[in-house]
Amino acid sequence: MRTTLKRGVGRGATLNGSNRTTLPPGPLGPMTVYRQPPAPPGRGRSLLLRAFGWAALVLCVLVGGTAAGAYLYLHESVAAVAPKSVEVKAAAKQLDVPLPGQPATALVIGYDHRANESKGTPSRSDTIMLVRADPSAKTISLLSFPRDLRVDIYCPGESVYRDKVNAAYSNCGAQGTLQTIRKLTGLSINYIITVNFRGFRQLVDKLGGVWMDIDRRYYNDHGGPEGYAKINLQPGYQLLTGYKALDFVRFRHTDSDIYRNARQQQFIRAFKNQIDSAFSLTKLPQVIRVVTSNVEVGQGGGKNVSAKTVLSYGLLAYSLPPGHVFQERIEGLEGFSDLTTAPENIQNAVRDFTSPDVDSPQKATAVALGEKVKRKAPAPRDTSVTVLNGNGIEGSASTANYLLSQRGYRMVLPPNGLPANAPNFDFFRTTVYFDARTAGAKGAARKLANLFGSADVKKLTGPVRTLGNGAMVVAVVGQTFHGRLASAPIDQTPKREPASVTTYGASEAVGLLRDWRRRINYPMMVPTKIADGSSLDPEKPIRVYRIDPDGKHKAIRLTYRLAGANEYWGVQMSDWDDAPVLSDRNFVRRIGGRRYELYYNGPHLHMVVLRTDGASYWVVNSLLDRLSNETMIAIAKGLRPLAQVSRGA
Repeated sequence: MRTTLKRGVGRGATLNGSNRTTLPPGPLGPMTVYRQPPAPPGRGRSLLLRAFGWAALVLCVLVGGTAAGAYLYLHESVAAVAPKSVEVKAAAKQLDVPLPGQPATALVIGYDHRANESKGTPSRSDTIMLVRADPSAKTISLLSFPRDLRVDIYCPGESVYRDKVNAAYSNCGAQGTLQTIRKLTGLSINYIITVNFRGFRQLVDKLGGVWMDIDRRYYNDHGGPEGYAKINLQPGYQLLTGYKALDFVRFRHTDSDIYRNARQQQFIRAFKNQIDSAFSLTKLPQVIRVVTSNVEVGQGGGKNVSAKTVLSYGLLAYSLPPGHVFQERIEGLEGFSDLTTAPENIQNAVRDFTSPDVDSPQKATAVALGEKVKRKAPAPRDTSVTVLNGNGIEGSASTANYLLSQRGYRMVLPPNGLPANAPNFDFFRTTVYFDARTAGAKGAARKLANLFGSADVKKLTGPVRTLGNGAMVVAVVGQTFHGRLASAPIDQTPKREPASVTTYGASEAVGLLRDWRRRINYPMMVPTKIADGSSLDPEKPIRVYRIDPDGKHKAIRLTYRLAGANEYWGVQMSDWDDAPVLSDRNFVRRIGGRRYELYYNGPHLHMVVLRTDGASYWVVNSLLDRLSNETMIAIAKGLRPLAQVSRGA
């Protein structure tokens, strides 16, 4: 078996079977022509649409069944969200064409008019977010842009100028926002979705509200032209109406856009859980009326999103695994009303957005608990690969060969000087074959398939095995390969660190809980260890309330404020076991004879739930997940029954 990592060495696959060394590929042209057979079911575009919620709620018909009446509703509603305004129609013409099976990206713009503003005042965009769906990795990534972030603004027909990013929409509409975000990130954008916040409120109400965890007390009654938007929310997990949900996601009175973005991304996750757990077909007609009146969806390529696309791909969206929604943030932001950051921080956020580390929750858990990290796939240096041309396009195999060699893979040439051609040139999708006799080969094939972006994984057999020349995996490049590989995910595993907890101040909760012990019919837990430097929030340290829709279950919320920061974490207690948020756990671990459920935001442990026979106890991280994973676990392990702590006192 011969291997090579030399620059440009590989068998160039041509239509006549010629065999020559090929140098690294040059710059790609602006257009690639390929033959496109009918797309198989379960590909990327509807996974993307499912994630948007507002614009693609029609996919929920799949949950309740695809009866003929619902099918007709679907046709009408999909047609009704097609671009209607001049600006969205113009922006849609500038979108990139979404390719079947490839990751797709959409720009979501949430806009409104304030009640106190005069007619003719330009709409403002309070939400600018990119959403990316990757059908191969089964992931959805979110990347929000603080509206006060200062960037170069690109308006059609105008000179570039510097301003807050939301000025692109106020001054130039959807086109300006699209061009500005595209220039800022360098990403291809396949869809544009504009959402009127009036529709946001109505949609939440038509769904019966949305269940969200509120991190602290939010209150402001000084509204009007000289004040801020009014808000009145109590801490704890609760059902929010449309108005209250909108108040929450738009709030920034005592903090900044950094926290507002975190609240908006939290809403997206909660909204997804709500649809998964509570949507019914009987709500469809009302929901459709709201969506079609307040949402516009533009798609690259000059065609509107079709009902056939929605119906064909909806099931893939519904099968999104738990923990596969990744929320990326732009780090290093400085300022308050005007935010700035270094260009490399934007680049890093875009990198993580396009290439999330899918295994980060598992690796983070292993690090925090001292477990041995299990490798799902061998490292590139331990993976041998043969590349074959399956699309008939000259140079495809050698290009892929070179790109993979630059990622550290051990490249293997076909035997006996044979050309690097597959048995035929009829491969539309790239296919990665694995040698089932080799340990780790299947995992290596899946990892390699993710780099191609649109690839099938199959067991190695027949003539392809012979051409593979003993390689662990054989990649046959199809027409969906356009001379590029996806960015390899950056390892997001946090380093192990000691839990930052203290017992000082932990006893403050004992007296508060004692006052309620005769009115709560399940054991209350005391956090005997709390995050170092935190203390009970003086504004609302404890809240006791009925939590479930029927009012049968009571909940308790202890709210802690981090020292020197406007951030809060909490302990939630309840005997309601069916809360929607509890359905989205990543892992379960038994520690010291107790059952803990772990819920992650990427590599950050956002919630730890201790389950007992009669109740559940949640340790909830701050909006920005400031508590380390080790700290979260230590607080959860330190939960002790009130009766036990009282006796000890």
